[in-house]
Amino acid sequence: MARKAKQDTGEARVTPKKAKNAVAVAKVLGPAVLPVVAPYAVRAAGAARELYDRYQARKLGVAIDQLGEYTGRGAALHARIAGLVQGLAELRKSSKATAADTKFADETQGTLEQLSATVRAAERMPAARRKAAHRAVAGELDRLEEQLLHRLGV
Repeated sequence: MARKAKQDTGEARVTPKKAKNAVAVAKVLGPAVLPVVAPYAVRAAGAARELYDRYQARKLGVAIDQLGEYTGRGAALHARIAGLVQGLAELRKSSKATAADTKFADETQGTLEQLSATVRAAERMPAARRKAAHRAVAGELDRLEEQLLHRLGV
């Protein structure tokens, strides 16, 4: 009952004596516990980093080993551009590709190079302008992806 009364009056739970005792215990147990716990902590940190990398790669739609190639605020757009470039290469190699498909691939390749330069330039812009540039690039990529999928017959 006396303990309850002390808590109600707002007395500190951590007193200088309790803190001093906790530091003394940590000094004694720390050197004994640290070598045992450290390897587990390192493994847990590595596992957490791997999960985060997998999440980022899945979010961008790229392989984990390619994750380093797509950094910055425009990483997702660069990944989409790279995917479109690969799609255009497949369109060119396709046995069903017509002259119009090849012409589309050539024209789109130039557009993708311009869009990539725009995304790189937007990295150094103020936030509002960068976001507007990214929205414009994303809209153009949506249009190009739709046309590519149509030409690939998907």
